[in-house]
Amino acid sequence: MAEESDKKSVVMVTGGSGLVGSAIRDYVSENKKENEEWVFLSSKDGDLRDRGATEAIFDKFKPTHVIHLAAKVGGLFANMAQKVEFYRENVLINDNIMECCRIHKVDKLVSFLSTCIFPDKTKYPIDETMLHDGPPHPSNEGYAYAKRLIDTMNRAYAEEYGCNFTSIIPTNIYGPHDNFSIQNGHVIPGLIHKCYNAKKNNTPFTIWGSGTPLRQFIYSLDLAELTVWVMRDYHSPEPITLSVGEEDEVSIKDVALSVAKAMKFEGEVIFDTDKADGQFKKTADNKKLRSFRPDYKFKTIDEGIQKSVDWFNENYETARK
Repeated sequence: MAEESDKKSVVMVTGGSGLVGSAIRDYVSENKKENEEWVFLSSKDGDLRDRGATEAIFDKFKPTHVIHLAAKVGGLFANMAQKVEFYRENVLINDNIMECCRIHKVDKLVSFLSTCIFPDKTKYPIDETMLHDGPPHPSNEGYAYAKRLIDTMNRAYAEEYGCNFTSIIPTNIYGPHDNFSIQNGHVIPGLIHKCYNAKKNNTPFTIWGSGTPLRQFIYSLDLAELTVWVMRDYHSPEPITLSVGEEDEVSIKDVALSVAKAMKFEGEVIFDTDKADGQFKKTADNKKLRSFRPDYKFKTIDEGIQKSVDWFNENYETARK
């Protein structure tokens, strides 16, 4: 074992400049192991949809471990409008990464899935064994089927080639370095940007939908810490859900009010019920995580939103929006 632990690791993170990649960079800068070198890729390093470009990246950096975050992603309305692109581009990216990991004999591949790829009609809470039990919500089926194939292929690569590939299922992620686009971003960053504008322009803070859907949110730095743990210590092709517990589920209304409080917004808050809500509930079970990490302490939603709002205010000019 001494020989194994002395071996130098090169950990390559695809999508390394995004929300989770930036959080992992921040986490490992404080918690780096001596024998680990970290490489954070961005789209400037090459187009992962292209096989030749992906092979060139593997030849250049020679990773021993890969954390695969890169994906075509978007919110509810983008997913509804571009199902073909969400399916095709994600399938191309994932196939190139997995096959290059096999060819280059990468020790460990950790890919990211999402709770939105679970069956639409299901019982709650959902757990890792239920991923393929029925079709996903029609609003994002292109993205969902592309992501589900990662789980299928992790097992196939393990059975056929002995590859150590696994996947993480995070719940809704938010934090510094997010995409704060109101049109194409996810719920918390979109609300933060909207609230910023409402405060600046002295206009009402308007939330799309009724505010009743329930969600579990995980702060990006918490997810980063747990992702590095999965890479180092969780070895099974079966996916693992990284999430706060069901008891920490919150409504979109509660999130919006938390954003308003963190932004010190004192104007009118309006819920536009003419806009679609999307899936009402998709509670995820984190019992598997708790069996390995029973004492892990997550940031509360109010703590995480305050940190995210502070970051957005401080980085408004350069933030993705």
